[in-house]
Amino acid sequence: MKEIRGDAKTIRQLLSGNKYAIDYYQREYSWQTKQVQELLQDLAGKFLNDFEPSHERQAVENYGHYFLGSIIISQKEISKFIIDGQQRLTTISLLLIFLHNLQKSRSEQVKINDLIYSEKFSIKSFNLNVEERNSCMEALFNETHFDDPEQPESVKNIVARYGDIKECFSEDLTGEALPYFIDWLIENVHIVEITAYSDEDAYTIFETMNDRGLSLTPTDMLKGFMLANISDEAKKEANRLWKKQVNQLKELGKEEEADAIKTWLRSQYAQTIRERKKGAVPGDFDRISTEFHRWVRDHKRIIGLHRSTDFVRFIERDFAFYTRQYLDLREASISLKPDLEEVFYNARQNFTLQYPLLLASLNPDDNSDIINKKIRLVATFIDILLARRLWNFRTITYSTMEYAIFVIMRDIRGKAPAELAKILRQKLDAETEVFASCERLQLHRQNYNAIYHFLARITDYIECQSGVKSRYSEYIATGSNRYEIEHIWANKPERHLDEFSSEADFYDYRDRIGGLLLLPKSFNASYGDSSYAEKLPHYIKHNLLAQSLNPQCYNHNPGFLAYKERSGLPFQPHEEFKKADLDTRQKLYQKIAEEIWNPDRLNKVIEP
Repeated sequence: MKEIRGDAKTIRQLLSGNKYAIDYYQREYSWQTKQVQELLQDLAGKFLNDFEPSHERQAVENYGHYFLGSIIISQKEISKFIIDGQQRLTTISLLLIFLHNLQKSRSEQVKINDLIYSEKFSIKSFNLNVEERNSCMEALFNETHFDDPEQPESVKNIVARYGDIKECFSEDLTGEALPYFIDWLIENVHIVEITAYSDEDAYTIFETMNDRGLSLTPTDMLKGFMLANISDEAKKEANRLWKKQVNQLKELGKEEEADAIKTWLRSQYAQTIRERKKGAVPGDFDRISTEFHRWVRDHKRIIGLHRSTDFVRFIERDFAFYTRQYLDLREASISLKPDLEEVFYNARQNFTLQYPLLLASLNPDDNSDIINKKIRLVATFIDILLARRLWNFRTITYSTMEYAIFVIMRDIRGKAPAELAKILRQKLDAETEVFASCERLQLHRQNYNAIYHFLARITDYIECQSGVKSRYSEYIATGSNRYEIEHIWANKPERHLDEFSSEADFYDYRDRIGGLLLLPKSFNASYGDSSYAEKLPHYIKHNLLAQSLNPQCYNHNPGFLAYKERSGLPFQPHEEFKKADLDTRQKLYQKIAEEIWNPDRLNKVIEP
């Protein structure tokens, strides 16, 4: 083996003036929402332990440091090839792009462009230089929509994880703390760069670091603690049941067994949560997330673990029950299941906080009917809560919602269906922002997914109410035949000079949800620039929301007409589509949303 170097570097030292490449045979970027979420939580928590608004920026130098692990590099002449660590380095690059976009409208900015890209002879190249990713990274950097189904899965995953960063980035860091956080990230976060000067040596290091023994996971350590406290005669059966449940969870995905245990323990036992201020200590909710095996050991008396029979009950009754419910919920989050549709809808919003909330009211002695009612009540509550927030331009990020969900989780723990419905209804009634609070919901760069979600739900709902079989799965499918948001008005402000004196006013109206539909991509490609008069005859061939613009929809359409009469919704045809017509559709969409996400749905769940 030739020379090997190990250097601890800050993010600035690692990325400034350096180019990193990834060989074509390396594994793809594969981080998922969970890993991004955990990284952002760790970074925010470490930074907020020291941050005070009264500090000068220079004080950041004395804040605590954070170690992000190591990367292994094979140095080839002037190029650095990543052998191990591209998951973290890619995610840090995405975080830097997000921070660049977040701060660019501010007067006080931290210079980080040189950590993202360099420019030579007016040609820009990213510091993490992977050719197949360039168009995607360029779109993210410029905040333009990127949706190319022909791209490799790795590129699609990068776009999705950037979306996770936008969703999960702590709101505590977006205000006056932002420049401090960026300073801290690039100066106080460290990665050890291990450099070898041949691929062979680099891979030898990689194998040595990863193959010398298998470390025990928190799940293994919790199992060991539990079994150590169970008498010999009961230990074999407890171990068999534990292994059976864990194996089923592992089949669902990587680390699902740990996530199931965290979700269960949080839902039933967490009494405290870390306050968002300097020096605050982690609460139960936080510790269960990072070290649930230690938390159980430290709180065994509080959770009723005194003697062998208690530990047996904890595995054979509680662990078995709650992990089985978690497994059912995760399966319902992956594909639509009857009576559990809202679980799927909430998962589509990447709202992972739904799982502890869904388990909170359950008791091991609940029968299947009670379990079903409780889950439907809570899932419906979450569905309504998220829809209202998104309609009012509020975020539903993990950091924004974590405390509120924790409080609700404690309040509904173990409640019977009737009392549960009452509590959840009271919480919805206490909300000040409802659909009528925002009459100008519109599409913008940050809410494309939310608007798409609203259009898919509205379209599917009115079709189902009109007796048409649900096509929701079709509306959200990806691929070459996917649906896209269609503007009823083409991007031609000159056609609307009679109603708009400026392009800005036109675009403000054009993006309102009442002027949008969900239609196949092929339609957008063919008719996107066409006038309304040219589009209208074609709308009758598509989904009911589009058809309802055309007068033909109101003839010989008994299912739709019956629904129109029954609901009292102000559906009407539009021979032309002027400003007043868009206003009418905007009000229609709002009324449909109020019907879909009506809190009265909670009462229907518990009706005999």
